[in-house]
Amino acid sequence: MKRLPQFVTLLALVALSVSLAYWAMQLFKAPQRPINPPPVPVVQDASVEAGAALFGGQVSVATASNYQLRGVVAAANGRGSVAIIATDGQPAKAYPSGAEVAPGVTVREVQARYVLLQDGGASRRIELVADDKALALPSMTPLPASVAPPTPTPAPAPAASLVPPPLPMEARPPVTVAPAGQVTTSQPPSN
Repeated sequence: MKRLPQFVTLLALVALSVSLAYWAMQLFKAPQRPINPPPVPVVQDASVEAGAALFGGQVSVATASNYQLRGVVAAANGRGSVAIIATDGQPAKAYPSGAEVAPGVTVREVQARYVLLQDGGASRRIELVADDKALALPSMTPLPASVAPPTPTPAPAPAASLVPPPLPMEARPPVTVAPAGQVTTSQPPSN
Protein backbone atom coordinates (compact mmCIF):
# COMPACT_ATOMS: atom_id res chain seq x y z
CA MET A 1 0.00 0.00 0.00
CA LYS A 2 2.97 2.28 0.29
CA ARG A 3 3.23 2.44 -3.50
CA LEU A 4 -0.43 3.28 -4.13
CA PRO A 5 0.04 7.09 -3.84
CA GLN A 6 3.03 6.96 -6.21
CA PHE A 7 1.06 4.83 -8.70
CA VAL A 8 -1.93 7.23 -8.60
CA THR A 9 0.42 10.20 -9.05
CA LEU A 10 2.04 8.49 -12.07
CA LEU A 11 -1.40 7.67 -13.50
CA ALA A 12 -2.54 11.31 -13.02
CA LEU A 13 0.67 12.57 -14.69
CA VAL A 14 0.11 10.29 -17.71
CA ALA A 15 -3.54 11.39 -17.97
CA LEU A 16 -2.48 15.05 -17.73
CA SER A 17 0.18 14.67 -20.44
CA VAL A 18 -2.24 12.79 -22.75
CA SER A 19 -4.85 15.50 -22.25
CA LEU A 20 -2.32 18.30 -22.92
CA ALA A 21 -1.07 16.53 -26.03
CA TYR A 22 -4.64 16.06 -27.34
CA TRP A 23 -5.58 19.72 -26.84
CA ALA A 24 -2.27 20.95 -28.29
CA MET A 25 -2.89 18.89 -31.42
CA GLN A 26 -6.43 20.28 -31.70
CA LEU A 27 -5.16 23.83 -31.31
CA PHE A 28 -2.22 23.66 -33.72
CA LYS A 29 -3.41 21.20 -36.38
CA ALA A 30 -3.29 22.08 -40.09
CA PRO A 31 -6.59 22.71 -41.91
CA GLN A 32 -8.01 19.60 -43.50
CA ARG A 33 -7.84 19.48 -47.29
CA PRO A 34 -10.92 18.39 -49.23
CA ILE A 35 -10.63 14.89 -50.59
CA ASN A 36 -11.86 14.35 -54.13
CA PRO A 37 -13.26 10.95 -54.96
CA PRO A 38 -11.41 9.08 -57.68
CA PRO A 39 -12.83 9.67 -61.15
CA VAL A 40 -15.33 7.11 -62.35
CA PRO A 41 -14.24 5.60 -65.65
CA VAL A 42 -16.82 6.11 -68.40
CA VAL A 43 -17.61 2.96 -70.32
CA GLN A 44 -18.94 3.60 -73.80
CA ASP A 45 -21.66 1.28 -75.06
CA ALA A 46 -20.91 -0.56 -78.27
CA SER A 47 -22.58 0.99 -81.28
CA VAL A 48 -24.89 -1.11 -83.45
CA GLU A 49 -23.46 0.58 -86.53
CA ALA A 50 -19.96 -0.53 -85.57
CA GLY A 51 -21.21 -4.11 -85.38
CA ALA A 52 -22.83 -3.81 -88.81
CA ALA A 53 -19.44 -3.10 -90.38
CA LEU A 54 -18.10 -6.40 -89.00
CA PHE A 55 -20.44 -8.47 -91.12
CA GLY A 56 -20.19 -6.55 -94.38
CA GLY A 57 -22.94 -4.02 -93.73
CA GLN A 58 -22.65 -0.37 -94.67
CA VAL A 59 -22.24 2.19 -91.95
CA SER A 60 -24.35 5.31 -92.40
CA VAL A 61 -22.17 8.15 -91.23
CA ALA A 62 -24.08 11.22 -90.03
CA THR A 63 -21.19 13.32 -88.83
CA ALA A 64 -20.38 16.94 -89.42
CA SER A 65 -18.63 17.29 -92.72
CA ASN A 66 -17.40 19.88 -95.12
CA TYR A 67 -20.74 19.84 -97.00
CA GLN A 68 -23.59 22.19 -96.12
CA LEU A 69 -27.02 21.89 -97.67
CA ARG A 70 -28.17 25.45 -98.32
CA GLY A 71 -31.34 24.76 -100.29
CA VAL A 72 -33.41 22.15 -102.10
CA VAL A 73 -35.59 22.26 -105.20
CA ALA A 74 -37.51 18.99 -104.86
CA ALA A 75 -39.84 17.84 -107.63
CA ALA A 76 -43.03 15.97 -106.75
CA ASN A 77 -42.01 12.83 -108.67
CA GLY A 78 -38.34 12.96 -107.61
CA ARG A 79 -37.03 13.58 -111.14
CA GLY A 80 -35.38 16.90 -111.78
CA SER A 81 -34.70 17.63 -108.11
CA VAL A 82 -31.73 19.84 -107.36
CA ALA A 83 -29.69 20.29 -104.17
CA ILE A 84 -27.86 23.53 -103.42
CA ILE A 85 -24.67 22.50 -101.61
CA ALA A 86 -21.71 24.53 -100.34
CA THR A 87 -18.41 22.63 -100.16
CA ASP A 88 -15.41 23.61 -98.01
CA GLY A 89 -16.70 27.15 -97.39
CA GLN A 90 -16.97 27.90 -101.12
CA PRO A 91 -20.07 29.49 -102.67
CA ALA A 92 -23.06 27.18 -102.97
CA LYS A 93 -23.69 25.39 -106.29
CA ALA A 94 -26.71 23.50 -107.60
CA TYR A 95 -26.30 19.74 -108.14
CA PRO A 96 -29.01 17.54 -109.69
CA SER A 97 -29.50 13.89 -108.65
CA GLY A 98 -26.55 11.79 -109.87
CA ALA A 99 -24.16 14.75 -110.18
CA GLU A 100 -20.68 14.61 -108.69
CA VAL A 101 -20.15 17.10 -105.85
CA ALA A 102 -16.50 16.19 -105.27
CA PRO A 103 -14.29 13.39 -106.56
CA GLY A 104 -15.94 10.16 -105.39
CA VAL A 105 -18.97 11.95 -103.88
CA THR A 106 -22.24 11.97 -105.83
CA VAL A 107 -25.78 13.15 -105.07
CA ARG A 108 -27.82 9.96 -104.63
CA GLU A 109 -31.21 11.29 -103.53
CA VAL A 110 -32.78 14.73 -103.02
CA GLN A 111 -35.64 15.07 -100.52
CA ALA A 112 -37.49 18.13 -99.20
CA ARG A 113 -35.44 18.51 -95.96
CA TYR A 114 -32.27 16.49 -96.64
CA VAL A 115 -29.96 15.07 -99.31
CA LEU A 116 -28.25 11.66 -99.44
CA LEU A 117 -24.71 11.65 -100.80
CA GLN A 118 -22.86 8.53 -101.95
CA ASP A 119 -19.32 8.83 -100.58
CA GLY A 120 -17.09 5.91 -101.50
CA GLY A 121 -19.80 3.29 -100.93
CA ALA A 122 -21.13 4.88 -97.71
CA SER A 123 -24.27 6.96 -97.54
CA ARG A 124 -24.03 10.40 -95.98
CA ARG A 125 -27.15 12.35 -95.05
CA ILE A 126 -26.97 16.15 -95.00
CA GLU A 127 -29.78 18.02 -93.30
CA LEU A 128 -31.08 21.36 -94.54
CA VAL A 129 -29.62 24.12 -92.38
CA ALA A 130 -32.18 26.61 -91.09
CA ASP A 131 -31.02 30.13 -91.86
CA ASP A 132 -30.96 32.17 -88.65
CA LYS A 133 -31.26 35.42 -90.60
CA ALA A 134 -34.47 34.29 -92.29
CA LEU A 135 -36.00 33.23 -88.98
CA ALA A 136 -35.15 36.48 -87.21
CA LEU A 137 -37.81 39.13 -86.81
CA PRO A 138 -37.46 42.14 -89.10
CA SER A 139 -35.64 45.02 -87.52
CA MET A 140 -37.52 48.11 -86.48
CA THR A 141 -35.01 50.60 -87.86
CA PRO A 142 -36.68 53.39 -89.85
CA LEU A 143 -35.88 53.65 -93.53
CA PRO A 144 -34.79 56.93 -95.12
CA ALA A 145 -37.57 58.89 -96.84
CA SER A 146 -36.06 58.17 -100.26
CA VAL A 147 -36.27 54.38 -99.66
CA ALA A 148 -39.43 54.19 -97.53
CA PRO A 149 -42.40 52.58 -99.28
CA PRO A 150 -45.38 54.85 -99.93
CA THR A 151 -47.99 54.76 -97.20
CA PRO A 152 -51.38 53.55 -98.37
CA THR A 153 -54.16 56.09 -98.20
CA PRO A 154 -57.22 54.88 -96.33
CA ALA A 155 -60.46 54.56 -98.24
CA PRO A 156 -63.04 57.24 -97.37
CA ALA A 157 -65.58 55.98 -94.86
CA PRO A 158 -69.31 56.60 -95.21
CA ALA A 159 -70.49 59.86 -93.65
CA ALA A 160 -72.76 58.11 -91.15
CA SER A 161 -69.87 56.24 -89.49
CA LEU A 162 -67.60 59.21 -88.74
CA VAL A 163 -66.99 58.84 -85.04
CA PRO A 164 -63.89 60.35 -83.44
CA PRO A 165 -61.88 58.17 -81.09
CA PRO A 166 -62.68 58.52 -77.39
CA LEU A 167 -60.67 61.09 -75.47
CA PRO A 168 -59.27 60.63 -71.96
CA MET A 169 -61.63 61.60 -69.14
CA GLU A 170 -59.74 64.85 -68.36
CA ALA A 171 -59.75 66.16 -71.94
CA ARG A 172 -63.37 65.39 -72.91
CA PRO A 173 -65.38 68.39 -74.13
CA PRO A 174 -69.02 68.77 -73.15
CA VAL A 175 -71.28 66.43 -75.11
CA THR A 176 -74.13 67.80 -77.19
CA VAL A 177 -76.78 65.52 -78.61
CA ALA A 178 -78.07 66.30 -82.10
CA PRO A 179 -81.10 64.87 -83.83
CA ALA A 180 -80.48 61.94 -86.18
CA GLY A 181 -79.11 62.84 -89.59
CA GLN A 182 -77.20 65.93 -88.37
CA VAL A 183 -73.53 65.88 -87.54
CA THR A 184 -72.27 68.38 -84.97
CA THR A 185 -68.76 68.94 -83.83
CA SER A 186 -67.77 70.53 -80.60
CA GLN A 187 -64.39 72.03 -80.06
CA PRO A 188 -62.67 72.19 -76.69
CA PRO A 189 -62.39 75.66 -75.20
CA SER A 190 -59.04 77.27 -75.96
CA ASN A 191 -56.95 78.67 -73.12
